[in-house]
Amino acid sequence: MATVATIVSFLFQVYEFLLLIRVLLTWINSDPYRPVIDHPAVRFLERITDPVLAPLRRLIPPIGGVVDISPVVALIILEIVRRILVSVLVGL
Repeated sequence: MATVATIVSFLFQVYEFLLLIRVLLTWINSDPYRPVIDHPAVRFLERITDPVLAPLRRLIPPIGGVVDISPVVALIILEIVRRILVSVLVGL
C-alpha cells in the first residue's frame, strides 16, 4: 500500500502545483486590453482547477472585492485531504 500512498500523494502535489500556476497566471497579463489570457494551456488549466475553485468561490467572497482567497483555501483543504488519505493508505 505504500506505493499507492506515494502515487496518491504525488497526484495531490501535482494538482496543488497546477493551482499555484493558475494563481500566478492571474498576476500576469501580457495584453492589458484582454483581461484573460486566451491560450489552450490556460483553458486546460482552468478546466482542471475549476471543479475545486468554483464551489469555494461561491462560498468565499473576494476580500475588498478584488482579492480572491479561494485558491489558498483550496490548497489548505487539498493538503489536509492528502495527508489524511496517505496516512490511511499507509496504515492499511
